Amino acid sequence: MFALTKGRYTARLAETSADVAAAQALRHRSFLARRGIAQALGRDADAFDALCQHVLVEERTSGRLVCCYRLMSFGADQSLATSYAAQVYGLSALDSFAGAKLELGRFCLDPDWHDPDILRLAWGAMAQIVDAGQVSLLFGCSSFEGADWQPHAKALALLRGHLAPTAWMPVQKVPEVFGFAEALCDLPFDLRDALQSLPPLLRTYLAMGGWVSDHAVIDLKLDTLHVFTAVEIAKIPPARARALRAIAE
Repeated sequence: MFALTKGRYTARLAETSADVAAAQALRHRSFLARRGIAQALGRDADAFDALCQHVLVEERTSGRLVCCYRLMSFGADQSLATSYAAQVYGLSALDSFAGAKLELGRFCLDPDWHDPDILRLAWGAMAQIVDAGQVSLLFGCSSFEGADWQPHAKALALLRGHLAPTAWMPVQKVPEVFGFAEALCDLPFDLRDALQSLPPLLRTYLAMGGWVSDHAVIDLKLDTLHVFTAVEIAKIPPARARALRAIAE
């Protein structure tokens, strides 16, 4: 069974229904409750939970869950049509991307627990899982808080410099989108301010050489704006790859 321990924290895979329930409860607190949105039983849950592996990062002494995310694996010849992201993005172009693929979803941190070592261990665990599965593409949806694109305009303008290669570009599948690549083509922005306004997960993706869709999906139900994001593992900058693997050792 996978487990990785560094300092105060241990990352492991969920083993029981209680483990998954704990992840769902943390997701609810992190994504919804603190913004005044409530779900049944105080859990953020959907049908994809049963199809995924769940990675838990816990504080060793107390056993408190401080971070979690879920992973859905796709073999080299398997379509991404059943992925979470494919509900709102057309991903058929990526079906021909060579090698195994891994969808990362519901990445969250305990909003009351602030320690950069948690995020480092979470990504170290991810590096170990990616290497073990010989994954070639890591992908998912990165979320901006707030479905209105205007407060995120400068961050979205920055993303114009990180668009997917034409061959892999996701296509629009739902009507509720904001085509930022075209709409914000002339918007000036300060690079430092724009980087700071990016969601942390998306900022990490970009630091690994990741790319994004040319449009964002507007989710009024959860009051978020989603951007499809992917990282080609072979193209991660060598220094970044070494740093992640060092955590996983």
